[in-house]
Amino acid sequence: MKRFSKVWILAVLLSLVTFSVADLSAQTRRRPALRKKAVVRRTIPPAVRLYTVSSGERLRVRMNSTITSKTARVGDTFTANVTESVYSNNGVVVIPEGSRVTGRINSVVAARKGGKPGSIDASFYQVRLPNGLTRRINGSLTDLHSDDAKSDNEGTASGDRMKHRKVIFIGGGGVGGAVLGGAVGGGKGALIGGLLGAGAGLLGERMTKGEDAEVRSGTEFGVILNQAISLPRFAEANP
Repeated sequence: MKRFSKVWILAVLLSLVTFSVADLSAQTRRRPALRKKAVVRRTIPPAVRLYTVSSGERLRVRMNSTITSKTARVGDTFTANVTESVYSNNGVVVIPEGSRVTGRINSVVAARKGGKPGSIDASFYQVRLPNGLTRRINGSLTDLHSDDAKSDNEGTASGDRMKHRKVIFIGGGGVGGAVLGGAVGGGKGALIGGLLGAGAGLLGERMTKGEDAEVRSGTEFGVILNQAISLPRFAEANP
């Protein structure tokens, strides 16, 4: 009898072990295989090549609005469009025709009695290309030609034979027009080309008021870069 009990107990234990192994084997079969984590490879875009426009390069621009020393205020901004494409040092177009430069008025002097003309001093801080690319610039007002100072019938402001120097707009172009006057030695108001000339006596009369500097829409002038800038080759915006 005791021997039968031992055999029975052994059989029960053996069946339990067999059931546990079978159940563990079934769970192992049902367990999903671990998947290897996918490796995400990031594509690094190629570096955009930049091309340099040296300091001292001149941009030819055309005024988009009219400003006058009679109403202008320090801090006012205005824009002018580039009329000739600007090339990098190695001949790549980086600022195409139609780009827009933004200027800021730094100082204004209204015309006064005693024949003293008004003046406007401006600088330029931004260029925006037709494709939307914008860059900061450090630019100053300058002349376009090597002629004597004048404001011709086509509305082009020009300076004297000292090319690419910083200048200001000064009243004296006739009927509210403006010419470019030199900002020489820190003093403003030295007219180019002896504009006072034979009219000095008239302008010097105490009760005679000078002309305000009025830069009309369409007037062309130069913007000289005081610092080099780097831009990619110009490309039209995607449609």
